[in-house]
Amino acid sequence: MAHDFGYPELAKKAESYEICFVPDNDYRGFLKRKVEGLEERVSGGFFVDKAGKILGPHKGYPFYTVGQRKGLDIALGKPAFVTQIIPETNTIVLGDEEDLKGSEMIVKGLNWIKYDGVSEGMEALTKIRYKDKGALSNLFTYENGVKVRFYENVKGIAPGQSAVFYDGDDVIGGGIIQRNPVG
Repeated sequence: MAHDFGYPELAKKAESYEICFVPDNDYRGFLKRKVEGLEERVSGGFFVDKAGKILGPHKGYPFYTVGQRKGLDIALGKPAFVTQIIPETNTIVLGDEEDLKGSEMIVKGLNWIKYDGVSEGMEALTKIRYKDKGALSNLFTYENGVKVRFYENVKGIAPGQSAVFYDGDDVIGGGIIQRNPVG
């Protein structure tokens, strides 16, 4: 589209997958500058494996994201990914890429567009990232939100991110993925 509108240089620019308002993509530095005393408040946390075994210290839970592989500053002899963040205990759970896959999630803070809500088991194409092609799922009411059951496991269900539900090209609605023990 940029090329069609007469911006050939913009059309050649690689798409950004970083946070657009953070200079140099240094989100750790951004957080440190914006939240006084953050490092001191979140120091002392640990990386653990999915069984809870301590693997080593980390820099503080706000400095990591679910799905992150690079910049962990821990050597385990194999690739490790952030699979869960537990703020209450300042714990970061690490696992394999396979551990990033899940079949269910809870979404709250809903905003309905096409309908006033969901009918139990309603089928939808659910997207969990901006560039996500989406995955077929069923939607169920759940504690002031929606439980989403995917037909097949999806990778990278990340609490705090948006989930958007589609009926063909129409947006049914969306909300915020919650941290939950489901799937």
